[in-house]
Amino acid sequence: SPPLSKTMEEAHSVNSPRRVLSFSKRQKQKPFGLQDSDSTRSSPFRASQVQGPKPSEVYGFVGSISTVVATLIFLIWAYVPDKLLESIGIHYYPSRYWVLAMPTYLMVTLLLGLAFYIGLNFIATPHPTSLNTLFDEYSREPGEIDSQMEEGDERPIDPISDIDITRINDIMFNSSGVQ
Repeated sequence: SPPLSKTMEEAHSVNSPRRVLSFSKRQKQKPFGLQDSDSTRSSPFRASQVQGPKPSEVYGFVGSISTVVATLIFLIWAYVPDKLLESIGIHYYPSRYWVLAMPTYLMVTLLLGLAFYIGLNFIATPHPTSLNTLFDEYSREPGEIDSQMEEGDERPIDPISDIDITRINDIMFNSSGVQ
């Protein structure tokens, strides 16, 4: 019987190209008639066979099928005459008023939601004269160059930092350009 840690490792392993390659090398090393039952039972693709489809794939499939079915039901309700629906046995269905009202209400709701979202962003944005537009808890001053560096040494890359507003104003508004 193989050690417990090895069987746990095989059961929860990731299918990487390296694992597949090492598996094929192990198979080539053993003669055909001497393969043990454990090596034939475990395959490099075992983890994908055990897991099955991902929940997001299932939700996407069910959602797409539901959308198609709901659209077909809506179109049948919108375009098939009342007498034909009643002959099929469908006697209760919403008024035809909702054929136009439902999509209209949906579009207006989406547009109002978009306007509300934009309004919340405007409310959350600080005023242009506020110092919060220049400095916040993540602001970093540029670091100083190490004074112990010799002239022949290469200059290291400066760490990420904010550019001072006076330097930006000087670059943008002075005719002399960069200092």
